[in-house]
Amino acid sequence: MDIDAGNALVEAIKPLARATARSGADAGLGGFGGFFDLKAAGFKDPLLVAANDGVGTKLKVAIEVGRHDSVGIDLVAMCVNDLVVQGAEPLFFLDYYATGRLDVAAGQAVIAGIAEGCRQAGCALIGGETAEMPGLYEGADYDLAGFAVGAVERDAVVTGAEVAPGDLLLGIASSGLHSNGYSLVRKVIETLGLGYDAPSPFEPQQTLGEALLVPTRIYVRPCLQALATGGVKALAHITGGGFPENLPRVLPDGLAARLPGIDWPVPPVFRWLARAGGIPPAEMLRTFNCGIGMVMVVAPESRAQVIEVLERAGEQTFVIGAIEARESGKAALHVENLESSWPA
Repeated sequence: MDIDAGNALVEAIKPLARATARSGADAGLGGFGGFFDLKAAGFKDPLLVAANDGVGTKLKVAIEVGRHDSVGIDLVAMCVNDLVVQGAEPLFFLDYYATGRLDVAAGQAVIAGIAEGCRQAGCALIGGETAEMPGLYEGADYDLAGFAVGAVERDAVVTGAEVAPGDLLLGIASSGLHSNGYSLVRKVIETLGLGYDAPSPFEPQQTLGEALLVPTRIYVRPCLQALATGGVKALAHITGGGFPENLPRVLPDGLAARLPGIDWPVPPVFRWLARAGGIPPAEMLRTFNCGIGMVMVVAPESRAQVIEVLERAGEQTFVIGAIEARESGKAALHVENLESSWPA
């Protein structure tokens, strides 16, 4: 291992970490562990909530394109978006960066992205680990993992227990693919013989690589603002497994989500993938977010207030369905007119 390169990276990223300081953490690096003061952050009777995740094979696109600054945002997003659905405010973040040969410039770009993601989420980057493992990772390959901890007051935990028939489903727009389904995306691209430096077939003003590296949207601040209205009963992060795997997770037994169809603007990348890859709508909905990165369950009387808060925070919001009683033997998600409503 190149110890000098490791030390150089640590020195290069110290200012990035300090820039994420918040109440409860000064975000300094160099100790064996990072401290966080819950009392200084203003909590009285908190529960801690933890989540960890990675970026998946989106990293292969970043490595082949040679652009490393956005996947750090993805890494933070995949963790903190899972925290906020339980009502938790992200407090701090730690990363794990492993590579075969440490490239200080690439590593610094990755950590800069992580710091930017932490800034967007309002959490402190208080530590991490860099591992150089020749023989395990080849060439310029590297892998990322992240670990986030948040807190929520005990009486403010979002459980979904109050969800009832007639409640509405509000979908918040995604920024694109986010960080899921890239193995399938890469397979479609390989089959078509496309290069990442070629013009994107769905966003012609960008190269294909640039279009595929748009970072995952971080929903923490708008979701916390919406939760503060008291009108949000449940939230679902639409990540791996798409709608069928994630939306039912927040519904009480005996209830189901009904979508009248794909009744929202589906971004061009998903329409292109479906056509170019011959992927049927049901598989698209199970693999990708298809334009909706977060779903909120709200009572009808809270609809206008919650939408106003979200849109004021810069989010595009759509009423995409409703909650109903679940019929015996039926799935917890029913999408009507799926084939006919999928955009051409």
